Amino acid sequence: MRKTILIIVLLSFFHGYAQIAPDKYFVQFIDKNNSPYSIGNPEEFLTQRAIDRRLRQGILVVENDLPVNPQYLQGVTDEGAVLLNATKWLNGVTIFTESQTVLDHIYALPYVVEILKVVDRNNPSHKSFFDEETYGKPGTDEGHTTRTVAELDYGAAEHQIDQINGIPLHNLGYQGQGMVIAVLDGGFEGAQEHPVFDSLWANGQILGTRDFVHPHDQDVFTESGHGKSVLSTMGANWPGQMIGTAPEASYWLLRSEDVNSENIIEEYNWVSAAEYADSVGADVINSSLSYQDFDLPQWDHSYEDLDGNTAVATRGADYATRKGILVCNSAGNSAGSEFPWNASPADADSVFSIGAVTYVGSWATFSSIGPTVDGRIKPAVVAMGQGTTVARGTSTVETGSGTSYSSPIITGMSTCLWQANPTMKVMEIQAAIKASASLAETPNDTLGWGIPDYMKAHTIMTEFENQIDKSNELDVNVWPNPFKDDLYMRFLSSKETHIRVELYNILGILIYGEDISISRDENKALFKNKLTWLRSGIYFLRISSDKNLVTKKVIRQ
Repeated sequence: MRKTILIIVLLSFFHGYAQIAPDKYFVQFIDKNNSPYSIGNPEEFLTQRAIDRRLRQGILVVENDLPVNPQYLQGVTDEGAVLLNATKWLNGVTIFTESQTVLDHIYALPYVVEILKVVDRNNPSHKSFFDEETYGKPGTDEGHTTRTVAELDYGAAEHQIDQINGIPLHNLGYQGQGMVIAVLDGGFEGAQEHPVFDSLWANGQILGTRDFVHPHDQDVFTESGHGKSVLSTMGANWPGQMIGTAPEASYWLLRSEDVNSENIIEEYNWVSAAEYADSVGADVINSSLSYQDFDLPQWDHSYEDLDGNTAVATRGADYATRKGILVCNSAGNSAGSEFPWNASPADADSVFSIGAVTYVGSWATFSSIGPTVDGRIKPAVVAMGQGTTVARGTSTVETGSGTSYSSPIITGMSTCLWQANPTMKVMEIQAAIKASASLAETPNDTLGWGIPDYMKAHTIMTEFENQIDKSNELDVNVWPNPFKDDLYMRFLSSKETHIRVELYNILGILIYGEDISISRDENKALFKNKLTWLRSGIYFLRISSDKNLVTKKVIRQ
């Protein structure tokens, strides 16, 4: 009955827009039944590097890791549609067709739930997905004294790295070696020729490319050079001219954004690109992309939509984080508009949203603000996004403005931080960076936690390891971790025991304590609605009895 009613509704809907074909659509499948893939054999659809990332962070392979059922894809093809990009996390596929009959036949397939229109070719507005406020020649460091003597010759890019105190981390040798960054953008025109990338190409640090906008052409070096400029803030290695925040990292260049229009299909492209980044083993994603305003008003996201769980790209970004990937996304450049807030996917619960500041560290007035509709602080942190040094054309180094550039600056340096602390989980990396930042104690909805100090973040993470007691003699488990409001503890004791539970912040200051009596065998203690006042960040839970002491690291989201 449900299917019959839905068919009637959708067929009447299709009838209303059939005349504007050719168009692109998203086909939603009902399940992954009878798939040739299984979670017991992840090597069939994930690289070893992707599997290893999950193992390091204690992440299980689950059903949404399974590819879309190839039989379902074949069924859609057999009806006459051209497949574009499948998405396993959303369990569907984007398609192209000129025929209403093809759409009707696809919808009649027993494993198809719905079909959504994702492109209107009759209403191109050619909106830009990024907004560069200015550009020009790189500035100078007049009046600025670096905190640390740089061993690398950063050229005009030195200040934007020094502002976040990344130079000491580079001096320690952490420059991204062995780490993989996926760059989701709108095109990398000029990246093959520009001298800032000579070492990336010569050393095989460009691991590959993938085009989700033109999946049958597969040429990401056309249509836009925005991705090249974004890449340069991380991967540039042209001593005396420009060195980025992760010059020794490896990169995947993924085009998900169609720069010639703004259609909702680009959010689906984003998810497919993030899935690809996951499957090839990327550690970090940089996305200098933002979605709120589309060519057709019915696709626009309202403020209420941007709740961290609703928009398509937002959901994809959360999935990526659950796979152990650090997702950094530009906050957006809309602060002066009618919609000043962080848009999708920067609104996601677990995405590291990056705002912009000026050369002197003040708020760049175009940088999108928070809070989210559910009251979360956005952005997370900020970096230099006004007058940022970037690569342009095929040979020049100039300046540009936008959160498109502050985001990859943070992405690259966060990658180096993770390289230095490889046992940390993705949310621990985020928490340490926020704890190091200039507004860590008083975050706001303009600058978030402020300008990070990456050497301080490294020190914080090193101290974590020193403080954790790995003996676990008390046999206690704490969950969920990260937690939001409620925190549970499970003890195993052979007799009735009195326990002291104390919560400390990263500075070692006691902020909460409670005495608990536990009975024999298994016991559960619940901190229900007792920690709702707690700011997001990393804390230490110290659990002690007469004879035992255990320290657990916990994260408040």
